[in-house]
Amino acid sequence: MFAIIEIGGTQFKVEKGTILEVGQLQGKEGENVEINKVLLLNDNGKITIGTPLIAGAHAQAKIVEHKKDKKITVFKMKAKKRYRRTRGHKQCLTKLEITDVKATSGSAPEKKVAKPVEQKKPAIKAVKAAKTVKIVKEVKAEKPTIKKPTIKKKATPAK
Repeated sequence: MFAIIEIGGTQFKVEKGTILEVGQLQGKEGENVEINKVLLLNDNGKITIGTPLIAGAHAQAKIVEHKKDKKITVFKMKAKKRYRRTRGHKQCLTKLEITDVKATSGSAPEKKVAKPVEQKKPAIKAVKAAKTVKIVKEVKAEKPTIKKPTIKKKATPAK
């Protein structure tokens, strides 16, 4: 049995015995944590997909340790301006071991989603369409045409 769970905005595929590193969680080392955000559950070939979560499904995890990730160096520079900044950062992580994945009462009951009722649009009759076309043609015919003014050149006096 495996599941896809969400912890801290990140999705993980887990099964019993999986060890993962996630963003820092509250709790002491050795405590048990229950993760309720189960998105997908595979129980020996029977797949249940949540909408968006599976009701009643959860994963049990044990906090193994709290630690910091590798240090990353952040360097900022603006050319020709004598601006240089070097900073470092270590992300706080929590190491988890999945002890159990469960779906209470077998599998979660499937929710029946009501489909929106499609409203029937009245059919446009051919007569209305023909009148519309005729009116458009008449409006186009009634438009006055604008003539461009012609510029007359002044006669230059003879020398």
